[in-house]
Amino acid sequence: MKAKLIGAVILAAVMLAAAGYYFYGKTTDVTVINGYLGGEKIGIMEDKQIADILAKKYHIAFEYSRAGSLDMVTADQSGRNYLFPSSRTALEFYKEQHGEPASDEIIFNTPIVLYSHKAVAEALMTDGTVTLSDGVYYADMQKLTEKITSRVTWAEAGLPELYGNVTVDTTDPVRSNSGNMFAALLANVLCGGETVDEARVKEIIPQLKDIFSDLGYMETSSSDLFNQFIRTGIGAKPIIAGYENQLLEFAAENPDQYAKLKDDIVIIYPTPTLWSTHIYIALDETGKKGAAALCDEKIQQLAWEKHGFRTSGCDISSEGGEGKVNGIAPQLNAVINMPDYKTMKIIMEELED
Repeated sequence: MKAKLIGAVILAAVMLAAAGYYFYGKTTDVTVINGYLGGEKIGIMEDKQIADILAKKYHIAFEYSRAGSLDMVTADQSGRNYLFPSSRTALEFYKEQHGEPASDEIIFNTPIVLYSHKAVAEALMTDGTVTLSDGVYYADMQKLTEKITSRVTWAEAGLPELYGNVTVDTTDPVRSNSGNMFAALLANVLCGGETVDEARVKEIIPQLKDIFSDLGYMETSSSDLFNQFIRTGIGAKPIIAGYENQLLEFAAENPDQYAKLKDDIVIIYPTPTLWSTHIYIALDETGKKGAAALCDEKIQQLAWEKHGFRTSGCDISSEGGEGKVNGIAPQLNAVINMPDYKTMKIIMEELED
């Protein structure tokens, strides 16, 4: 009888301790941080492992609304604690509109890449526009841009089954970062492969406007464009510009679907390319807590392994992005600098007209 009583007391104590941990540790001690987020990072915010680390170790939880990197700067920021765009341009735009933020920090990096289909890549290899080295596809941006500006047809490029001219679909460069960065890359190429500046940007604006006017409607979200690419096939969008992490995350989250597509979809690294720096902008003291938490070593590791973002702690040769997707470049050497904000502002104003 005495043993049963002791057992009951111990059981009750364990239950009370568990309840106390649940209600105090998980519920009452979590600060909700609200902000705007680029669509390419939604997977991170929805990751249960990451959310668990944020709640247990840092006692925070993120809430978000999706917005393009440039749109979020001009959106209503009442009740928001952070912005999480995908470029320095968005940060400089923020400073121009609102002044200095409470803090800003680069959390993730991912290069701008091209997504296409094996048939397209092979056709573009005949004249060296695309090359294959150690299993990785690279695009000579000078040759590709010349095809676009010269309005070379897909038939002339060796793909008579495709309609229209050689183009690269992007998001709206005035509203979304991936399109904005691809516009910057094209501007640099049109400037002879040098980073374009205020003094020379006017010279290449007419060609740049022609390139984007030929695209027609453009998505405002990088994730929407990538999803359309996956769903609509080679005829609708033969080549798009996006982020490297998008295919890596897709493969990790949808292994069965990716298995059906992996022999067709290819990732092509522009030569040169640009780094997309995902900068966390804290709007207040509450927002600052988010930056410190996202720099956690384990979260940075998960960001690479499950979501394809290159971080300070990721090992590209380890299981992660490269373990799930073929053709990932272990390192990128042919990288060009983004034009400064004043030059990008001219480009955005001209493309908005």
